[in-house]
Formats: sequence, structure tokens, C-alpha cells
Amino acid sequence: MTTPVTSTNAVASSPSGVSQDTSRLATAANLKKAGQKFEAIFVNMMLKSMRQAKLADSLFDDKATQQFRDMQDQQLAQNMAATTPLGIGKAMTDFLAKGNPTLLDPTTTVDPQTQAEAKTK
Repeated sequence: MTTPVTSTNAVASSPSGVSQDTSRLATAANLKKAGQKFEAIFVNMMLKSMRQAKLADSLFDDKATQQFRDMQDQQLAQNMAATTPLGIGKAMTDFLAKGNPTLLDPTTTVDPQTQAEAKTK
């Protein structure tokens, strides 16, 4: 016996199965997390480029060492983005938050009327 789908247990989705509810995505915490991940990817790409520009081959350079170094660089990039960011992620989040000023600071509450008046000036 199948259970009928009701409004309490149904999720609005498109024919492809992707949820249409994006309200949870527009939060300051998610934007900050995305900026941090973006910065980690950027730093990792920078480290890879620096490794490719090597001046000489190492005596003990093999496939396993390269794979371990890649994993180490990825972890280093994540740690750098979390503790000592370059500012790329913050610049990206500031740019994306221009459309919604409440995303810059999660404690900020903007009155819709004040926001509308600021746009008309």
C-alpha cells in the first residue's frame, strides 16, 4: 500500500527532481561559506601553478609523492582560506551581497521601506 503525497510531506520540485525552494540558500552564513570555499579553490590553483613552475626535478619525485603533495596542498589551501584569507572570497561575497544588503551581516535587519527609499535616491 502506498502513502498518498500530501502537502505536509511533499517537496516542490521540478520535473528533473531538483528542489525549487531556494529560500534557505540566501543566508549570510551560506554566502560566507561559499566565499571561503572559493578562496580555498583559488589558493589551491595558485599552489598547483607554483608547483608546476619547478626549477629542477627532485631525486625522490614519484607518482605517490606527487599525489600526497596534491592532497597536502589542498588541505593547506583550505586552512589558509579559513585562518589567513587573501581577501578574494570576501571580495566575491561583498559583490554578491550588493543585491541583498542583509547578507553582509546576519545581525542586520533592513526595513523594506528604508531599503526602497534608498534605491529611489
